[in-house]
Amino acid sequence: MPKIAADGQHLTVLNLFTTDTAEKQEKLLAAMREIVDAAAYEGWISSTVHAGQDKYGTANFIQWRSTEDLETRYAGEEFKHRTLPLFGEITTSIRLLQNEIAFTQQKPALDGVTEISPTRDDYTAIELFGVAEADQEELVDALGASQRYLLDVPGYRTHTVLRGLRARGVEGKFVVVYSQWDNKEAYDAHRAVPQSERVPDRQKVDSRVRSLQTWQDENTYRVVHTRATGE
Repeated sequence: MPKIAADGQHLTVLNLFTTDTAEKQEKLLAAMREIVDAAAYEGWISSTVHAGQDKYGTANFIQWRSTEDLETRYAGEEFKHRTLPLFGEITTSIRLLQNEIAFTQQKPALDGVTEISPTRDDYTAIELFGVAEADQEELVDALGASQRYLLDVPGYRTHTVLRGLRARGVEGKFVVVYSQWDNKEAYDAHRAVPQSERVPDRQKVDSRVRSLQTWQDENTYRVVHTRATGE
């Protein structure tokens, strides 16, 4: 079961795909499962496939040993002439994001560990924020260490902040938030709290994030498949 940790040991790649029908989402998931199950790339550690919930699409949370290993994969004939063309036929957008994990937080009951697996029942949200290069570190802090108030939110489990390094399909700098919740109801209830009724710490953080972000996109997911090297 892959674990998320801000220990600097891995390059974390988050591949986000959008599409426009349920049938195309199923095709995406089938293609991703096939690739993950056959993965034997030098430096590849694990891949965890997510199915879109609020909007059609998929996410693949991938751990690599290094940027060099990933770029070797991208330079390969299979990726250039089979994988990318296949995804291009059934997606409306492709974002290949290279990141480092900057922050993790968990409910105390999880003993400081964030796990991702289809054997768990997490309702997962992935939020992508654009940011000016000069403001990236401040946004990382606003989305991470400044959000301890989440520990008191019903249904909250974990969240991870990823510092964007480079990407295909995204211009400029970015920050990603990967969060886990008990269920859709808990996540939606948290999001639906009127601004005027939010706790003061949340209001301050929300204002800070709005002042720093240049754009934002999001979707929710369920983990449907995972595999790690050696399995």
